[in-house]
Amino acid sequence: MKRPSLRTPLALAITLALTAANPALAATKKEKELEARVAQLEAQVKALVNAQQQQQAQLDTTKAEAADAHAQVADTKTELDKIKATQPAPLPAGKQPIQATAINTGANPGTTFSYGGFVKLDAMATKTSDGKIDDGSAGRIFYLPSQIPVSAPPANGGNAYTDISAQLSRFWLSADTVTQRGDKLKGYVEMDFYGGGSNALNGNETSTNTYGVTLRQAYVQWNNWLAGQTWSNFQDVAALPDAVDFVGPTDGTIFVRQAQIRYAKGNWSFSAENPQTTIGSVATGARLANSGANVMPDLTARYTTKGNWGHFSVALLARQFEYQNKLANGSYQSAKTATGGAVSVAGNFNIGKNDDLRYMVNAGSGISRYMAFGLGSDTVLDANGGLHALDGYGGFVSWRHAFSPKLRGNLMYSMAMFDNDRSLPGWGINSWGVTERARSIHANLIYSPIPKLDLGAEITYGKRDLEDNRSGDLKRVQATVKYSF
Repeated sequence: MKRPSLRTPLALAITLALTAANPALAATKKEKELEARVAQLEAQVKALVNAQQQQQAQLDTTKAEAADAHAQVADTKTELDKIKATQPAPLPAGKQPIQATAINTGANPGTTFSYGGFVKLDAMATKTSDGKIDDGSAGRIFYLPSQIPVSAPPANGGNAYTDISAQLSRFWLSADTVTQRGDKLKGYVEMDFYGGGSNALNGNETSTNTYGVTLRQAYVQWNNWLAGQTWSNFQDVAALPDAVDFVGPTDGTIFVRQAQIRYAKGNWSFSAENPQTTIGSVATGARLANSGANVMPDLTARYTTKGNWGHFSVALLARQFEYQNKLANGSYQSAKTATGGAVSVAGNFNIGKNDDLRYMVNAGSGISRYMAFGLGSDTVLDANGGLHALDGYGGFVSWRHAFSPKLRGNLMYSMAMFDNDRSLPGWGINSWGVTERARSIHANLIYSPIPKLDLGAEITYGKRDLEDNRSGDLKRVQATVKYSF
């Protein structure tokens, strides 16, 4: 029997081994390809995650910026609301004023500003019997009886002289507020170019005709209270006549503006006002001093009633006078004092549609500073050093007639008188040169071709008498052009 060969099984085993090795080799290659693919995918995922993280960071930044922008918008709206709250309510429909909203610079919310005044040209020719009124003085600007020259015969005033000026033009500014509680506040300032009555101190008529600004009024008003400079409570401003001249019937007119504190309610008003004493000499009749040594303010009380018929007022004045003479060594003598009081009745009475009467009657002891621009002195000092209040009286009456809506006329008479006591110690031959009385008459026509524009002409005759019976007179023709705004 033939033995089997070993080559056949060995060959078969090798064949099987090779056959089994090829799939293993194939599987290893596949794994590598898959691992490479996984690595690539992981890289892509990582890139996507990084990109997402960057986008999230950008989104967070954008959200923060948006939140900050919202906060800024909210702050801006808050500021805008505050600004809107200070603005006045919008104007109603219809014709609008030039100023669309209130001017609130530096003022309380809701304050209303207003302004006004006038431009006035005055031209006058004056003739005085006993000499000329000094050039540049107040008597060359308006009728001032104390400056009518009086001299001994044979005095001669010479030819007439002419003055032309616009210095009485005026401007005022007012600020008015009503608070949420209903309180009424008012601030008022008014000025002109009167210059204190002496052009020599403020300019000249040679080249530029400059004039000094003069404070007329400056006060604040809170409900019933007033504090500042304005017309004296002793003066009835509403009774003043319609004159071309600055005042017109100056002789008998109460005319004072000064600092004061005033309380008014209903028909009554009361004030404490700046005190000042004018002092004359019994021996010479000359003005000695203008003293501010008073301790007590001038006290006033006024009652006013009005209706369709016109108005009526009565005012009382109480004063204390004081004078201290200054010695050569700088010390002062003992104070000399006196007291005084006065009453003023004034008003107007309408007579139909085209006529009215305006009047003022004044009397008192120590009234002179308040009447006729200080024509007399409040007090006199006698030879023994005694201070005495000077009695004075005065008044005016004025008739106004409207010829048409554009043409009106006025006729005025005024007078003032002083009781110079000749029994006082020191009265002598030189005492007779003091003013005893003054009076004047005025007539005018005023034409208004359009509203707020006045063209006027006025004639004035005035006379001043001294105690020794000497007198001087003034004749004046005046024209004016006045535009009020």
